[in-house]
Parts: sequence; structure tokens; C-alpha cells
Amino acid sequence: MAETQQPRPTACLALADGTVFYGMGFGATGETQAELCFNTAMSGYQEIMTDPSYAGQIVTFTFPHVGNVGVNPEDDETQDPVADGMVVKWMPTEPSNWRAAERLSDWLAKRGRIAIGGVDTRRLTRAIRTLGAPHVALAHDPEGNFDIAGLVERARGFPGLTGRDLARGVTCAQSYRWDEMRWAWPEGHVRQTEARHRVVAIDYGAKRNILRSLASAGCEVTVLPATATAEDVLAQSPDGVFLSNGPGDPAATGEYAVPMIRGVLEKDVPMFGICLGHQMLALALGAQTQKMNHGHHGANHPVKELETGKVEITSMNHGFAVDSQTLPTGVLETHVSLFDGSNCGIRMTDKPVFSVQHHPEASPGPQDSYYLFERFAASMDKASA
Repeated sequence: MAETQQPRPTACLALADGTVFYGMGFGATGETQAELCFNTAMSGYQEIMTDPSYAGQIVTFTFPHVGNVGVNPEDDETQDPVADGMVVKWMPTEPSNWRAAERLSDWLAKRGRIAIGGVDTRRLTRAIRTLGAPHVALAHDPEGNFDIAGLVERARGFPGLTGRDLARGVTCAQSYRWDEMRWAWPEGHVRQTEARHRVVAIDYGAKRNILRSLASAGCEVTVLPATATAEDVLAQSPDGVFLSNGPGDPAATGEYAVPMIRGVLEKDVPMFGICLGHQMLALALGAQTQKMNHGHHGANHPVKELETGKVEITSMNHGFAVDSQTLPTGVLETHVSLFDGSNCGIRMTDKPVFSVQHHPEASPGPQDSYYLFERFAASMDKASA
């Protein structure tokens, strides 16, 4: 019996240590360099690719069925994909979902994002967990012609995320209002018409569903760029200030974000932060952040609220963490990861100010953490009473 000829690889992933994974390319052609992470979520690949927190990263999906429900405009977390590329086990099948408006491969190609399928993602994930998030080069060439030595060299030349402020690259160019609420059957997304509170949201790379959650909690939301000053924020006469998620090294973004936060804290305005916003708040209060080995990326992360003992299943996406050992007096640790004990939440003891590392808007199956938006609204109710 004649041997079945294997198709020639049309994509490859080169790690800085010289390891190379071959596969079949889809999406855009070309080459890109980034940090490689893995995400364990079983759904939400479109939301993950359009999450601005993934700037500078290529995502390995541990769940093999990626692309099976296609893509649609309603599920974008921002206008275009922000993650630099994707790595999957199986090539995407034809979409099988009534909401699908486009195939994943076509969507990626139109937006300049490279993807590789047919990769042993289990082996790759184990390597990331053991050795840390590597720097990589991802290439897609339909003819299968690759300069492997050059790709490895370019992977080694990637500057990494430490010390890099990436929020400037994903923030809004100018301020805008947001009134769209969370999706609900059968109306879909409806507009906020009965806001109780004026909230300024600082956009370090804000996901749309966070803004929707604020609107659904009764907030009239004004979004300001990441570089907004305390004077810019306070000029809006906000009842509360929200600090969004975002990419990059929090210490680098903190160069301009920390002075703004400290200026607002002097006015005792209620404040709530998520993800990078959590890290920004911690830095402003005097704590420190640190780079993690491979970070937390997925929708199955157990987090314990220390004051109640309640355990929540959460969605996470971060490669840096707040060092709880550096929290100053007057700042309490409120949440911890049950995977590794890392910090997942803080609050001030004398001000209505708190933040969490995880994403309460992401709804990873249940909505365990949505109460945090209601807690923020309640803090503004109390402040204005």
C-alpha cells in the first residue's frame, strides 16, 4: 500500500530556544513576533482575540474546537483583533451556529492576524507552564518556504512585555459616551435610559462587555483615554471612577496612570478597577507588581473571597500580578487565586475603593463575580446619600 503523502506545512512557530512547531496556516499570511501564552477557555475565542489585554501576545488555545461557531460582530470586545496570532490543535471547521456571520479564517485574514493549526498544543502548553511564556515568531506562507534560523533569531529579538507600556497603543483616541447594556434575550443589547450615577471609565484597553456591565448597573459612562489626568477626570464631576483592563507592564503604564489615580483618591471618589486597573490602583496605593511565569489565561480559575469564604469560578487574563507582600497599611487583600495563592483583589479600609484581578464581566458559564459591579454602584449610592 502506498504511503499517504503528508501535506507540506504552510505555517511554523519558532521559539527563542530554537524549538520549532510546524502546522497549517490560516488567516493572514506573513510573520509576527510576540510573547506566547495559553488560554484554557472552552469558548469565547472571538472575545479572546479581540481583548486588548492580549496586545503583544500570541494565544495558544488548549481547547481544540476553535472556529466551530464562526464569528459575528456582536461578540467583538473591541473593533478588531488585538492578539497578534493564534495557535490551535485542529484546523477550524465550517461554522455551525445560527449567529455566525463569517468564517474565523476569513475574519482573521481581513484583519491581518496569523494563525496556525495542527499543532500539538498539549506539548506546547506543558512547555509554557514549565519554562515560562516564551518569545516566538509565527509565520504563514502558503508555499511553505521558511527561514527557520531567521525566525528563531527574530523570536530572540522580541523585546518582551516587561517594561513596556502597551496601553497607549490600545486606548481610545478621544473621550466618548457609552450607554449600551449587556445582552439579554430577546431584545439583545438595549440602551441605558435611567442612569443613577455618572462614571468615568479610564480606558487602558477596555473590553466592551465591561462598559456594558457598568451601564447595566445603572451608570452613565464617559470613557477617557489612558493618559487622562486627574484634572480631566474630575472635570466630569463623576460619582465614581472605573479603571479598565489592559495590556503590558503595569509599572510602565503607571508612570502616567499612578499620578492620575492618586489625584482622584484625594477627593474620596468611589473607585473600582479590573485587571490592569487593579494593578494600577495597587501601584498608586504603594504596592508593587511582578511578572508571572506564564500568567493566568482562562475561564476556569477559582478565586476565594477572603472576607466571606466564598469561592468564585472566574475568567482571567494577566501576565503580571500584584505582590500582596507589598500592600501597605490600610489596604486589605480581599481575593486570592486558589491555583497559586496570588493576589486577586484589594480594598482600602477608609475609602470606597476596591479592585479585582479577574474579569467579573466575562461570565465564564455562571456569573459568580457580577456582584462587583453592583457593589460599585452601591458605593456610589452611599457616597451620594
